[in-house]
Amino acid sequence: MASRLSRYLPFLSWGRDLDRRMLSADLMAGLTGAILVLPQGVAYAFIAGLPPEVGLYTAIVAATVAALFGSSWHMISGPTAALSIVLASVVGGLGTLTPAEYLGAAITVTLLVGVIQLAMGLLRLGSLVSFISHTVVIGFTTGAAILIATSQMQHVLGIEVPGQGFLVELAGLVRALPDTNLYALAVALISLITSVVARRLNRRSPHLLLGLATGSLACWLLDGEAHGVALVGALPGTLPPLTLPELSPDSLRVLTSGAFAIALLGLIEAVSIARAIALRSRQVIDGNQEFIGQGLSNIVGGFFSCYASSGSFTRSGANYDAGARTPLASVFAAALLVLILVFAPGITAYLPLPAMAGGILLIAWNLIDARHIVQLVRASRHEAMVLAATVAATLLVALEFAIYIGVLLSLVLYLKRTSRPTVMEVAPRQDHPRRHIRNVHRYELTQCPQLKMLRIDGSLFFGATDHVQRRLRVFSAAPGTRVLLIGKGINFIDTAGVELLLQEAERLRDQGGDLMISSLKGTVLDELRRRGDLARLGEERFFESSAEALDAIVPTLDPEVCRHCTLRVFDECAQMPAPDEDILAREG
Repeated sequence: MASRLSRYLPFLSWGRDLDRRMLSADLMAGLTGAILVLPQGVAYAFIAGLPPEVGLYTAIVAATVAALFGSSWHMISGPTAALSIVLASVVGGLGTLTPAEYLGAAITVTLLVGVIQLAMGLLRLGSLVSFISHTVVIGFTTGAAILIATSQMQHVLGIEVPGQGFLVELAGLVRALPDTNLYALAVALISLITSVVARRLNRRSPHLLLGLATGSLACWLLDGEAHGVALVGALPGTLPPLTLPELSPDSLRVLTSGAFAIALLGLIEAVSIARAIALRSRQVIDGNQEFIGQGLSNIVGGFFSCYASSGSFTRSGANYDAGARTPLASVFAAALLVLILVFAPGITAYLPLPAMAGGILLIAWNLIDARHIVQLVRASRHEAMVLAATVAATLLVALEFAIYIGVLLSLVLYLKRTSRPTVMEVAPRQDHPRRHIRNVHRYELTQCPQLKMLRIDGSLFFGATDHVQRRLRVFSAAPGTRVLLIGKGINFIDTAGVELLLQEAERLRDQGGDLMISSLKGTVLDELRRRGDLARLGEERFFESSAEALDAIVPTLDPEVCRHCTLRVFDECAQMPAPDEDILAREG
């Protein structure tokens, strides 16, 4: 019973091991996390088009639930840049909404995201994220970073850009450049430069917070508010209020598609970050439990004015580096944020929007993984094309559809790689070196003229049958050819693969040959036997090893052909009639 409870309530497993030293370490890590998430929560809510307090609500409620019910001991959940920009795209696509309607739609999306993630976790679909290739994730993140930076340029320049969409906003920025507010630009640059310098001097420093403080001071010294520099304003000073998401049929119909895309992206982020931190902490991550934790955090967040959350790589790395021992560090960070909301709600009252935008530009820049992009471009032209297509889709179409395009590209890439298994000739020995036309020595596989031994490395499934069939027919075009397939590299054979084997066996029999199979894995044989396919193919065709197959096949070869053959490929060939002396003389 205790083991089962720990499985569904992970905090019971690490909670019973807490001691004073662990609590002290988690408290200090929580203080670091609160300082780090304070500017990020406000900034990410700003990206999502939501009030700043919503970002902090998310960093309190969603982060706490994810920490208690997830499997990672160090990952910190909450608002993230990528999910913020996708949420803005999904809700913004509904048309013109009042602030209250926009917030209501965002909360409904959050609840739907949580339900989808929880369902995937309960159905143990944690392996699904493996179908999203690393290239697609990097491409999407890069495109999202460009979109984030573009959306913040109007605040950096102190101008208004009507319309939505990358190209529309870019064109609007170019047209409005002459109207740049130099005070806003100065505040944004001061904030950005301060954050960059602080990060360079000490990576653990609260560089965003320092940048925002410096930008706010510069705005005050320049009297920026009097010169048209917009301010964020004070927080409401209340705890996360209870909300009821709108679940009308119309809302569900319109928002479910975007919610599914956000759920998928959030799970990719969370599991990737949890595994990356686990490489350092040597913890074993349960992907399905992480799905459950993320799902519950968004479901609960949907009832407490939060928006869609996921794991944060920046805050998770900082949490581990700060010495966190358990997920309680995330709970401590949330508790400190509650104190800030209650006792210091005016902390953002004089925060300039350009200073916030400057910090967001740095966040966007850090999202671009330049090192891996260069590696991908150099490694493979195909990977470079997938990367470019994902970035282009992210910039030019709705973000939720860009994620679907990325998923489709990942699946196409996977199918292309697995649909061309290697089919090659093998033989028990190599021939002696033969002199080539240009005096180049090379080794050649010695193959029996009546029996082709072919090895297949890859699975025989519907996507690979055409390729395998073409290769088999190339190797067995001569009449009377017997084919021995060595299947130790075959992981599974589906119904289409069985039909292929039946067709090729019939074709070879019509030509006077036959098809045999050896060395299949036990799991593959058991599956074929369970489905009844082994009986359809004929159990006499299957052998445990190639040696056993040769013992059965070689005596059935045409002795007349063997009498004229000088290759003597197999040991069993010694049982065949010896070649005549005149044949040996002609063969040299």
